[in-house]
Amino acid sequence: MAQGQQLRLLENKWDDGVAASMDERDLLLYRSNLLGADKRITNYGGGNTSAKVIDKDPLSGEDVDVLWVKGSGGDVGTIKLDGFATLYMSKLDQLRSIYKGQEHEDEMVGLLTFCTFNLNPRAASIDTALHAYLPYRHVDHMHPDAVIAIAATRNSRALTHQIFGDEIGWIAWRRPGFELGLELSRFAKEHPDAKGVVLESHGLFTWADEAKACYELTLRIINKAIAWFDCQTKGKTIFGGEAVQSLPAEKRQAVAAQLMPEIRAHIGTGERKIGHFDDSDAVLEFVNSNGLRDLAALGTSCPDHFLRTKIRPLVLDFDPATGSVEAVLAGLGTAIADYRKHYGSYYERSRHPDSPGIRDANAVVYLVPGVGMITFARDKATARIAGEFYVNAINVMRGASTVDTYVGLPEQEAFDIEYWLLEEAKLQRMPKSKSLAGRVGLVTGGAGGIGRAIAGKMMSEGACVVLADIDVEALARTEAEFSKRFGKDQVRSLVLDVTDEGAVLDGFARTATQFGGLDILVSNAGIASSEPVESTTLAMWDRNMDILAKGYFLVAREAFRMMRRQKLGGSVVFIASKNGLAASPNASAYCTAKAAEIHLARCLALEGAEAAIRVNVVNPDAVLRGSKIWTGEWREQRAAAYNMSTDELEDHYRKRSMLKRSVLPEDVAEATYFFASDLSAKSTGNIINVDAGNAQSFTR
Repeated sequence: MAQGQQLRLLENKWDDGVAASMDERDLLLYRSNLLGADKRITNYGGGNTSAKVIDKDPLSGEDVDVLWVKGSGGDVGTIKLDGFATLYMSKLDQLRSIYKGQEHEDEMVGLLTFCTFNLNPRAASIDTALHAYLPYRHVDHMHPDAVIAIAATRNSRALTHQIFGDEIGWIAWRRPGFELGLELSRFAKEHPDAKGVVLESHGLFTWADEAKACYELTLRIINKAIAWFDCQTKGKTIFGGEAVQSLPAEKRQAVAAQLMPEIRAHIGTGERKIGHFDDSDAVLEFVNSNGLRDLAALGTSCPDHFLRTKIRPLVLDFDPATGSVEAVLAGLGTAIADYRKHYGSYYERSRHPDSPGIRDANAVVYLVPGVGMITFARDKATARIAGEFYVNAINVMRGASTVDTYVGLPEQEAFDIEYWLLEEAKLQRMPKSKSLAGRVGLVTGGAGGIGRAIAGKMMSEGACVVLADIDVEALARTEAEFSKRFGKDQVRSLVLDVTDEGAVLDGFARTATQFGGLDILVSNAGIASSEPVESTTLAMWDRNMDILAKGYFLVAREAFRMMRRQKLGGSVVFIASKNGLAASPNASAYCTAKAAEIHLARCLALEGAEAAIRVNVVNPDAVLRGSKIWTGEWREQRAAAYNMSTDELEDHYRKRSMLKRSVLPEDVAEATYFFASDLSAKSTGNIINVDAGNAQSFTR
């Protein structure tokens, strides 16, 4: 419950008009999406909802009782009907008779498949039993910060009774599974007037026999906790008071931009990582506090929190009063190595004979006093969500430590969740990573036809991409298009004039804070001009050289600087032109600038090799479709140079080629992807011509 959230109670967003035409399944979905839309109610992927619905058995045609419950790995905020597992209640009840006891509860998860209704392929989660055996039609299991803050105190049972009376019960910590489902069932039977329970160190269960009543009950209980904390924390010192002050926002971003590629250098050798930066008020209040190190060392409480964030974060030694990032960088390698050593010791202390092997021992969460929180994971969504989960953990610690003593989950319990064989099985079922997963790319001219095609190809292979372009409107449209196709986490846009050194420096810093660093630079920004040499003005000459030579130099220089800091190698791809190798009439400025690009790439290939930075060139020719260059004067000028109409130009280029084929932006994207990916891991200083065959531009 960060500052600014204390007085804001949850709003009832149930609309009777919307709900009037819904059946029980739709009401379950409606309720779930409403609850999951507010991160104060539950975090992404956390918690679950269910309804017991009368359905027609597809074989007998008889009415049967079916449990609809959020399926494994789903998120209640974004779930659709196909995200719910469906199981016969009669068969779930039969499972009780064959249950052999707590030592065998994991075996029950495999038996859930035999309870599936209507051949639903959605896998049931380990929380299924927690819903199945409660004698109520509708059940919500949420992870509200305000309730977990009660559940994670030393005196959580007493506080639960103090706040909720007999309306909400309390159950001691138990790992989710079949045994906890039976315990919830016993509690409900023994306390028929109770409307829910607080699970120690975990979350909240509420229940009712109607969807709307269940939704409103859940909100009312959470709001009661929020209001209680608001009253109890007023005037009290939070987190032991402020130890340091935040840097101004601009300086916080600058420090993060320096730190993130350096962290990535230390943690990305086995698997590339994507970063996320958060300097929200809730985070700053925590990282600036006297209680930071002690509370961070206790770890998180809710299982969902530490599954995403590891058992504890790494706190970096940064003094915002001096602002010396160099001091942090000097000790960064030791700090990360120490974290890995301690994580290894935690694994060895807690492991069982059948435990899965140790996973990545690097921290997920990095806390920086005066600056904020940095998170790293295998993709942007996971890094962002890990940060959101740790903000939930901060809110829990804030409330719990202010009214009582905060208690993290015991180390052995935390390990048993993190290295649970059922969780390991879920990890093993995850699809294989795409070829550019964990890579960050920046594409200049990203809103043009070729740039869009290149960015789309890279994102389809798993890369996170920053689109850089000077065309504000086209950039916004392109980012919106890719956000819809690939998700908002995978793409960012940057208004960038590649000829402006300051703008380029700022653009690369922003790339670092958005994704953590850079692996791929595609230098594609371009213009074209056509004019006989006698009438070529100095302004035209300078403009070609500024964008096509200086601009390529500036972005390549910054890419080299960042890639060297990361020590992970990298790929730089210049989109040049056939005109860089083969002269064309009435285009001396353009051809000369493109030749400069190619020779710059050769020079950079020499310099980058020892750092595993590869530099290669793609030479397109006559890519008319979708190209901004070919929509203006350049098209008219080239047509005039060949004494033909503009409508004849594409056919002219096609017939001129050896293969008699048109070259499309997607063709250039495929060649660029080859150089950007590990398919060309042993290629540098090379050129691929994508021109359908032009003897004049043969490279040998």
